[in-house]
Amino acid sequence: MAVSILSNEVSDLCLGKPALSSLSASATVGDALSALKRSGDLFLSVWSCDHLHHCNSPISIQVDFEECKCVSKVCLVDVICFFLLEAIDAILGGALNLVIPLRNPFTRKKLMYKSAANSTLHNNREYCWLAQEDIIRYLLNSIGLFSPTPNHTIESLGLIDSESFFTVHYDDPASSALPLISQSLVKQTSVAILDTDGKLIGEISPFTLNFCDETVAAAIATLSAGELMAYIDCRDPPEDLLRLVKERLEERNLGPALDLIEEESGISSMSSFSSSSDEEFGMGRSGGVSGNSAGVRGTAQTVVCYPWSSLVAVMIQALSHRVSCTWVLEEDGTLLGVVTFAGMIKVLRERLKSMA
Repeated sequence: MAVSILSNEVSDLCLGKPALSSLSASATVGDALSALKRSGDLFLSVWSCDHLHHCNSPISIQVDFEECKCVSKVCLVDVICFFLLEAIDAILGGALNLVIPLRNPFTRKKLMYKSAANSTLHNNREYCWLAQEDIIRYLLNSIGLFSPTPNHTIESLGLIDSESFFTVHYDDPASSALPLISQSLVKQTSVAILDTDGKLIGEISPFTLNFCDETVAAAIATLSAGELMAYIDCRDPPEDLLRLVKERLEERNLGPALDLIEEESGISSMSSFSSSSDEEFGMGRSGGVSGNSAGVRGTAQTVVCYPWSSLVAVMIQALSHRVSCTWVLEEDGTLLGVVTFAGMIKVLRERLKSMA
């Protein structure tokens, strides 16, 4: 039996297998993508010569095919990783957004109920922003490819930034937080509001602040950081804070600012923390942080997790709440650090590179 098996040729193992689809090593990434779609194969063999060119050439100029070797193979994942890594490198290099041309603006407009009147149309092409959130959402849709990394804790992955985040205390003047708000906008994070024990109360988010009108300037000039947090957290500022801003504007004889505030009306709103856990896949529960004996309070957009939360849990939580950073707490509510989209992208990029 052993002699019979050894007498067979390796080619006998190829019976019934289809012939390889080939691609030249000098082909572009676009050529590879087109060939993959055209052939329907999962992989293409990559050769040191161009088979198609030489097959169509006169016999006299054909090269010695013994010198033509299969040097690699390529698949759709390779193509995706190539394009994605290019975008990721630009984001990690400091780009806040990438300007991406849309494929067919005219077809796209037909599918939309209406198109923005001031949309950018350059050389008959429309453009859109690509942000960190978009990359994270795309990676999450293919999260199985990164296994087992997504199941690791954020602490074990080194994702917790415990040094370069911004904090102010509740009673600090809101105006003192302006430089930090400006920096957090660039870093796409927020400014944490702490109590006297260093426990997280909430945050001032540039994203939330961006939805306010110009009258918020009066609130920044007159309120404390904690009061400003509550002022911008509601769709309309609470009545008691509006009255407080008006009183302080009157004390400072700031008539024009007071006129703007007079037009405002207030409503009250309940707020809560959102916390991630592996069991909930990061979905926060209303009414406070589970297992937090300190009874930490926060704003509606304050999202927290713990060192033992998994990467995938924090990703889902951040995307579901549309926040670019998630605060990391100790069990007693003390602020440990922050996890950002940029940090997540950096970790997953290393995994992508190992796949490419």
